[in-house]
Amino acid sequence: MNEFFVGKKVRLRAMEPEDLDFLYQMENDPSLWSISNFTVPYSKAVLQAYIDNSMNDMFADRQLRLIICELTQNRPIGIIDVTDFEPMHGRAEIGISLLQEVRGKGYAAEALNLLSDYVFTFLHFKQLNAHILVNNVDSLHLLHHAGFVDSGVLKEWWKIGDRYYDVVLLQKIRPE
Repeated sequence: MNEFFVGKKVRLRAMEPEDLDFLYQMENDPSLWSISNFTVPYSKAVLQAYIDNSMNDMFADRQLRLIICELTQNRPIGIIDVTDFEPMHGRAEIGISLLQEVRGKGYAAEALNLLSDYVFTFLHFKQLNAHILVNNVDSLHLLHHAGFVDSGVLKEWWKIGDRYYDVVLLQKIRPE
Protein backbone atom coordinates (compact mmCIF):
# COMPACT_ATOMS: atom_id res chain seq x y z
CA MET A 1 0.00 0.00 0.00
CA ASN A 2 2.96 2.34 0.51
CA GLU A 3 3.23 2.96 -3.25
CA PHE A 4 0.11 5.16 -2.98
CA PHE A 5 1.97 7.60 -0.78
CA VAL A 6 5.26 8.24 -2.58
CA GLY A 7 5.67 10.45 -5.61
CA LYS A 8 8.58 12.16 -7.31
CA LYS A 9 8.56 15.20 -5.00
CA VAL A 10 6.62 14.23 -1.89
CA ARG A 11 5.80 11.41 0.45
CA LEU A 12 2.59 11.29 2.46
CA ARG A 13 2.83 9.73 5.90
CA ALA A 14 0.92 9.34 9.13
CA MET A 15 1.33 11.87 11.91
CA GLU A 16 4.10 11.08 14.37
CA PRO A 17 4.73 12.44 17.89
CA GLU A 18 7.67 14.45 16.55
CA ASP A 19 5.23 16.38 14.32
CA LEU A 20 3.88 18.31 17.29
CA ASP A 21 5.86 21.50 16.61
CA PHE A 22 5.04 21.37 12.89
CA LEU A 23 1.30 20.92 13.58
CA TYR A 24 1.45 23.72 16.12
CA GLN A 25 3.00 26.00 13.47
CA MET A 26 0.44 25.07 10.79
CA GLU A 27 -2.69 25.10 12.96
CA ASN A 28 -1.82 28.41 14.57
CA ASP A 29 -1.16 30.29 11.35
CA PRO A 30 -4.04 32.81 11.20
CA SER A 31 -3.59 33.21 7.43
CA LEU A 32 -4.88 29.64 7.05
CA TRP A 33 -7.93 30.10 9.25
CA SER A 34 -9.94 31.72 6.47
CA ILE A 35 -9.65 28.56 4.36
CA SER A 36 -10.63 26.25 7.20
CA ASN A 37 -13.10 26.14 10.03
CA PHE A 38 -10.49 27.01 12.63
CA THR A 39 -11.12 30.16 14.61
CA VAL A 40 -8.75 29.97 17.57
CA PRO A 41 -5.20 28.82 18.20
CA TYR A 42 -4.60 25.27 19.38
CA SER A 43 -2.42 24.49 22.36
CA LYS A 44 0.34 21.93 22.12
CA ALA A 45 -1.56 19.80 24.66
CA VAL A 46 -4.65 19.68 22.42
CA LEU A 47 -2.57 18.84 19.37
CA GLN A 48 -0.63 16.15 21.26
CA ALA A 49 -3.92 14.58 22.33
CA TYR A 50 -5.08 14.67 18.70
CA ILE A 51 -1.91 12.88 17.57
CA ASP A 52 -2.16 10.35 20.42
CA ASN A 53 -5.84 9.58 19.88
CA SER A 54 -5.91 9.36 16.09
CA MET A 55 -6.19 5.81 14.85
CA ASN A 56 -5.13 7.10 11.42
CA ASP A 57 -7.88 4.87 10.07
CA MET A 58 -10.41 6.48 7.76
CA PHE A 59 -13.21 4.22 8.94
CA ALA A 60 -12.50 4.59 12.68
CA ASP A 61 -11.81 8.33 12.72
CA ARG A 62 -14.08 9.35 9.80
CA GLN A 63 -11.13 11.40 8.62
CA LEU A 64 -7.53 10.99 7.60
CA ARG A 65 -4.71 13.47 8.17
CA LEU A 66 -1.40 12.90 6.45
CA ILE A 67 1.80 14.89 6.64
CA ILE A 68 3.24 15.99 3.31
CA CYS A 69 7.02 15.54 3.36
CA GLU A 70 9.46 16.81 0.80
CA LEU A 71 10.95 13.61 -0.57
CA THR A 72 14.62 14.60 -0.86
CA GLN A 73 14.98 16.05 2.64
CA ASN A 74 12.14 14.13 4.30
CA ARG A 75 10.98 17.29 6.04
CA PRO A 76 7.32 18.12 6.68
CA ILE A 77 6.04 20.87 4.38
CA GLY A 78 2.29 20.53 4.62
CA ILE A 79 -0.83 18.68 5.65
CA ILE A 80 -3.48 16.98 3.55
CA ASP A 81 -6.79 16.00 5.12
CA VAL A 82 -9.76 13.92 4.16
CA THR A 83 -12.69 14.92 6.36
CA ASP A 84 -16.46 14.52 6.57
CA PHE A 85 -16.14 10.93 5.37
CA GLU A 86 -19.49 9.39 4.50
CA PRO A 87 -18.87 5.65 3.93
CA MET A 88 -22.47 4.95 2.86
CA HIS A 89 -22.14 7.44 0.02
CA GLY A 90 -18.44 6.91 -0.68
CA ARG A 91 -17.50 10.56 -0.39
CA ALA A 92 -15.41 12.92 1.67
CA GLU A 93 -14.04 16.44 1.66
CA ILE A 94 -10.41 17.23 0.99
CA GLY A 95 -8.24 19.99 2.40
CA ILE A 96 -4.60 20.82 1.88
CA SER A 97 -2.22 23.40 3.29
CA LEU A 98 1.47 23.99 2.71
CA LEU A 99 4.11 26.13 4.31
CA GLN A 100 4.19 29.50 2.56
CA GLU A 101 7.78 29.09 1.36
CA VAL A 102 7.09 25.89 -0.61
CA ARG A 103 3.91 26.93 -2.40
CA GLY A 104 3.89 27.02 -6.18
CA LYS A 105 6.48 24.26 -6.60
CA GLY A 106 4.17 21.36 -7.45
CA TYR A 107 4.14 19.75 -4.01
CA ALA A 108 0.42 20.29 -3.41
CA ALA A 109 -0.50 18.99 -6.86
CA GLU A 110 1.46 15.80 -6.36
CA ALA A 111 0.10 15.27 -2.82
CA LEU A 112 -3.45 15.77 -4.07
CA ASN A 113 -2.95 13.31 -6.91
CA LEU A 114 -1.41 10.70 -4.60
CA LEU A 115 -4.24 10.98 -2.11
CA SER A 116 -6.91 10.97 -4.84
CA ASP A 117 -5.42 7.81 -6.32
CA TYR A 118 -5.42 6.17 -2.89
CA VAL A 119 -9.03 6.97 -1.99
CA PHE A 120 -10.39 6.11 -5.45
CA THR A 121 -8.29 2.99 -6.12
CA PHE A 122 -7.75 1.45 -2.69
CA LEU A 123 -10.69 2.74 -0.62
CA HIS A 124 -13.09 2.79 -3.60
CA PHE A 125 -14.52 6.24 -2.88
CA LYS A 126 -17.03 7.53 -5.40
CA GLN A 127 -16.07 11.20 -4.99
CA LEU A 128 -14.09 13.89 -3.25
CA ASN A 129 -15.28 17.45 -2.76
CA ALA A 130 -13.82 20.74 -1.65
CA HIS A 131 -15.09 24.17 -0.63
CA ILE A 132 -12.86 26.99 -1.91
CA LEU A 133 -13.31 30.75 -1.55
CA VAL A 134 -14.28 32.22 -4.92
CA ASN A 135 -11.27 34.54 -4.84
CA ASN A 136 -8.73 31.82 -3.92
CA VAL A 137 -7.39 31.58 -7.46
CA ASP A 138 -4.39 29.41 -6.55
CA SER A 139 -6.47 26.72 -4.83
CA LEU A 140 -9.09 26.74 -7.58
CA HIS A 141 -6.34 26.29 -10.19
CA LEU A 142 -4.79 23.44 -8.16
CA LEU A 143 -8.07 21.58 -7.88
CA HIS A 144 -9.09 22.15 -11.49
CA HIS A 145 -5.69 20.86 -12.61
CA ALA A 146 -6.24 17.76 -10.43
CA GLY A 147 -9.54 16.98 -12.17
CA PHE A 148 -12.02 18.64 -9.82
CA VAL A 149 -14.93 20.44 -11.49
CA ASP A 150 -17.07 23.30 -10.24
CA SER A 151 -20.45 22.08 -9.02
CA GLY A 152 -21.87 25.38 -7.84
CA VAL A 153 -21.34 28.47 -5.78
CA LEU A 154 -22.55 28.55 -2.19
CA LYS A 155 -23.56 32.11 -1.45
CA GLU A 156 -22.27 33.72 1.75
CA TRP A 157 -21.07 30.32 2.96
CA TRP A 158 -18.04 31.29 5.07
CA LYS A 159 -17.85 34.07 7.57
CA ILE A 160 -14.45 35.70 7.87
CA GLY A 161 -14.34 38.57 10.30
CA ASP A 162 -17.55 40.52 9.87
CA ARG A 163 -18.23 39.49 6.26
CA TYR A 164 -19.67 36.46 4.54
CA TYR A 165 -17.99 35.07 1.44
CA ASP A 166 -19.07 32.84 -1.41
CA VAL A 167 -17.34 29.51 -1.93
CA VAL A 168 -17.08 27.26 -4.95
CA LEU A 169 -18.12 23.67 -4.37
CA LEU A 170 -15.87 21.39 -6.40
CA GLN A 171 -16.13 17.65 -6.95
CA LYS A 172 -13.96 14.94 -8.38
CA ILE A 173 -15.84 11.79 -9.31
CA ARG A 174 -13.95 8.51 -9.47
CA PRO A 175 -13.09 7.66 -13.06
CA GLU A 176 -14.92 4.57 -14.24
